[in-house]
Amino acid sequence: MNLRLKFPADTSELAGMRHAARDFLLASGVSEMDAELMVLALDEACTNIIRYAYGGCTRRVIRLNIDRLKGSIRCILRDYGASCDPAKIRSRDLADFRPGGLGVRIMHSAFDRVLYEPKPRGTRLTLVKSIGYPVTSAAEAA
Repeated sequence: MNLRLKFPADTSELAGMRHAARDFLLASGVSEMDAELMVLALDEACTNIIRYAYGGCTRRVIRLNIDRLKGSIRCILRDYGASCDPAKIRSRDLADFRPGGLGVRIMHSAFDRVLYEPKPRGTRLTLVKSIGYPVTSAAEAA
């Protein structure tokens, strides 16, 4: 079972992505609470792609693949903008009260694995959430 989406890098497109992802996750057996947190994390990741990888350029695309695997859900977000340096990606301290900056923390709260892979063009972000029972092999999470 899988979901494949390709959509413009425009915040106005994120409502459709959230709706499709939520429906897929719920149909895949993810609890409503986990699905909502995962959708929030995907929204945050897409917003970061739009803002940082594409610099707000709405003519670019984002690809989202969600796969229901044995014991897990794997989400892969792919952009073709400016690559990120995984060593520089950090969430801010919760004691620092100001808007923004919590997307990375939300991703790590929603998913068991968060992997940034810079590519020659853009970045591949893989998010894995164990459901039912833990992921047991690297191949299952890849």
